[in-house]
Amino acid sequence: MLIWFVSLYLLVTIGIGIFVSSRVKNTKDYAVAGRHLPLPIVTATVFATWFGAEAIFGVSSTFVKEGLNGVVADPFGSSLCLVIAGIFFSSKLYKLNIITLGDFYRARYNRTIEVLTTIAIVISYLGWVAAQIKALGLIFNLITHQYISEELGMVIGILIVLTFTTFGGMLSVAILDFIQMIVVIGGLLYIAYAISHLTGGVAPVIESASINHKLDFFPKGNIWTWITFLGTWITMMLGSVPQQDVFQRVTSAKTAKIALYGSILGASIYFIFTFVPMFIAYSATLIDAEYFNELVNTNSQHVLPMLVLNYMPLFAQVIFFGAVLSAIMSCSSATLLAPSISFAENIVKGYFPKISDKHLLKIMRITLVCFSAVVLLYALSSNLSIFGMVESAYKITLAGAFVPLVFGAFWKKANSQGALMAIIGGIGSWLFVEVFLGDSALIPAQLIGLGNSIIGMIVGSLLPKIIKETNKLNIN
Repeated sequence: MLIWFVSLYLLVTIGIGIFVSSRVKNTKDYAVAGRHLPLPIVTATVFATWFGAEAIFGVSSTFVKEGLNGVVADPFGSSLCLVIAGIFFSSKLYKLNIITLGDFYRARYNRTIEVLTTIAIVISYLGWVAAQIKALGLIFNLITHQYISEELGMVIGILIVLTFTTFGGMLSVAILDFIQMIVVIGGLLYIAYAISHLTGGVAPVIESASINHKLDFFPKGNIWTWITFLGTWITMMLGSVPQQDVFQRVTSAKTAKIALYGSILGASIYFIFTFVPMFIAYSATLIDAEYFNELVNTNSQHVLPMLVLNYMPLFAQVIFFGAVLSAIMSCSSATLLAPSISFAENIVKGYFPKISDKHLLKIMRITLVCFSAVVLLYALSSNLSIFGMVESAYKITLAGAFVPLVFGAFWKKANSQGALMAIIGGIGSWLFVEVFLGDSALIPAQLIGLGNSIIGMIVGSLLPKIIKETNKLNIN
């Protein structure tokens, strides 16, 4: 019965997505939903930016193992990212009427910077989208009692998401986000309520978490421990700002004011609601301590779904897996769409400047299919956990794309030479430390990359002026 209910839900989702696709007439509809979304849908789609496999399986399982200290990147860093991005995009980029971040890099600097930053952004999505696909494989494997392997589940999952995303684009994603946000919030709140009856209420769960130091947020240790802690926080908080899916969701709004309010509301709801899966997962260790503590050590991502399968009635299982699928599909559809649009708009289009809007739309859809295939291969071959995939995804954008974006918007002296030095210095130093030092580095590689990127931008932008003034002095 569970399988049939889940299958029916998936068919309805695909049907809605394909129905909405009939309203997609051009690339603007496909990329930013025609920029006419109202506040409730913008709020829902911003919320859905992060609330996927990471929030439900990754964050909850990490919290059970490491406590709040282990989830500093998400939800703490990711929520602040949505607020920062909302303020930044609504005030600086919304009025430019562009459809990708690459368009900004090209207009502010040049074609070279556009291509380099777009490649960095596209690469960063591999880990994030692969985490969603990996979670879909896990769900299909569990609800079919291992009849469908996780690998086959990944293939089925990506085909479902690909179907409605390819046809409907951002317009389809936005409408489904609104519907699925309601399902997600209602479903997980119901599960939390049902679980609380098994634990004797909410208070015993919080008390146990406190006694076991799961609510300790700040690290205990020397300065290097603190630097690592801050590096993890900053990576998600700032490295996620130059992301096409965040940009699309914010700038799909009717007005700049709706873009701002929608991002802040969506981020706030996300931050608060992420604690619900944490509560549910930690409750498992009180309900059956021996079984679930062993599961935490062997495969912590299974704690939440196994708790529901073992202790909840069929109705609750349908609600839970419907909510989880809603969240993951909302997240994965947009994160498949974003890099595909960026690649088509900012790399392919540059070689065919006279291409018609109709043909560009076709290229965006073809790129989406190709990128999906790459993501599937990465998900099938990677041994990283869902949390690990997401956590490592934004190091490249922090090192190579964040500084050119922010300095380009706020510093008038920033130029193409500075941006190029920022990208090369940032990504180059990050890769060097990551490859040759790895975890033995006292300072996280991505922070070293960010520091060198800032230095590269300042030195590169001011160098022509310094050389010019030096030459004048020598002539005199």
